[in-house]
Amino acid sequence: MTIRPDAPPSDPAATSTGRLIPIPHDPELPTPVKRRRRSLRSASPMTYLVLTFVVLISAGPLYYMVVMASRPNSDITSVPPPLTPGGELGTNADRVLNSPDVAFVQALINSFLVSAVATITVVTLSSLAGFAFAKLRFKGRNIFLLAVIGTMMVPVQLALVPLYMLMGWLGLAGSLWSAVLPFLVTGFGVFFMRQYIVTAIPDELIEAARVDGASTLRIFWQVIFPALRPAAAVLGLLTFMERWNDFMWPYLTLSPENPTVQVALQRLSSGYYTDQALVMAGTLLGTIPLVLVFVVFGRQIVSGIMEGGVKA
Repeated sequence: MTIRPDAPPSDPAATSTGRLIPIPHDPELPTPVKRRRRSLRSASPMTYLVLTFVVLISAGPLYYMVVMASRPNSDITSVPPPLTPGGELGTNADRVLNSPDVAFVQALINSFLVSAVATITVVTLSSLAGFAFAKLRFKGRNIFLLAVIGTMMVPVQLALVPLYMLMGWLGLAGSLWSAVLPFLVTGFGVFFMRQYIVTAIPDELIEAARVDGASTLRIFWQVIFPALRPAAAVLGLLTFMERWNDFMWPYLTLSPENPTVQVALQRLSSGYYTDQALVMAGTLLGTIPLVLVFVVFGRQIVSGIMEGGVKA
């Protein structure tokens, strides 16, 4: 006699003289997977309360920036402060874009060029170096990797003077190239891509490509790089935001007539009198490209992460 484990003891179909008698599956019967999915979908009121609080804390400063950018300068110091947008956003934005003291349009173009070039080179070069450190065997690999990681431990401020002297020796001080060249690749990017390749790409996949006669470079472009989309999207977004928000190095190396967005905002807020509405409007204009980049590439990040998740 054989007893089927998932049948109740009183089920007559669970016993037989020599074989199991199948019982038709009830589609309405909740399975462990369905119960788990149902528990994931359900959220308590406390969850909504915490999420609402997080959204308010995160989006509150951005909303207040929009409020201040859309009002005259006299409303910023009023008590109580205004909490709703006004009707001066177009006027303030026009004053920023046509300011005689700050080339804000040129600053937007410069920041986009610096950030885009740095993003492309960091993702590409970091992927190549990460692939070499993760899957290739060569002499001194660990020493080189430690040297790359060691660059992450050096504060950026310590490299400003040597970098400025190097840019002057190359004749690039004051040009846009001086804001791009030092950040074509980063130690964090190399280490990040190396760790992702080690954990996400099996060695058997590379060996199969070698058996088919593929070269190392072809393996990277046709096998490795397409699988790096989630990590490349994350690294690209972080790099773009870092370069866009960088202030210290562009402030040192670029001329006042050829600034980036952060340097232009500093010039808007300098002087004996600061027009806070003008500064807020400039900050809003400088934030819009970051929001657009996140909207465009944020979905790629989420979809890439979901593709790597465990499907039930």
